[in-house]
Amino acid sequence: MNSESGGVRTLSELGLRLSDAGAIREVLGAAYSLDGLIVQEADLDPAFLNLRSGLLGELLQTFSNHRLPLALVVPEPARHGERFAELAREHAGHALIRLLPTVEAAREWLARA
Repeated sequence: MNSESGGVRTLSELGLRLSDAGAIREVLGAAYSLDGLIVQEADLDPAFLNLRSGLLGELLQTFSNHRLPLALVVPEPARHGERFAELAREHAGHALIRLLPTVEAAREWLARA
């Protein structure tokens, strides 16, 4: 777990992965003292990328409710369907949640968020 306060970390740097709905609380707890969290596509169980599962919506809503900036790195949102690509476009101007193509872009956005 992260013992430092503040800063931006990736989920893998925290030694965590989002495998199911129960992991959302664990990730929230680990990210609570951070200035922002980066979650890469590889950190997510495939169910999170299927919008019908509701898992991604739960993750986004949880971070939004707790006002914690979250950057999801998904290089090709359209690969997961038109609805997923639409979600990425809808969040392009969101204050706390963004879907970005690279970790570098995520770090840049979180530095300004």
